[in-house]
Amino acid sequence: MDEEDRPRVRGDAASLLGRESLDSYSRDELDLRIAQLEAEIARVAAHRDKAKAHMAAADALFGAKKS
Repeated sequence: MDEEDRPRVRGDAASLLGRESLDSYSRDELDLRIAQLEAEIARVAAHRDKAKAHMAAADALFGAKKS
């Protein structure tokens, strides 16, 4: 099985970022990194909210799933 065919481990990119040393970054580079991470947080939150709205619409149409 090729590497491309294998499922990607979820959360691996965030884990790698959390282990990376920040010692070599300048203050400007750190500011840029923070802005990029904040943009990614907003993107993930928007996707989460979209999925929640989608599930609510499905529940309204088909009835809530009982656990």
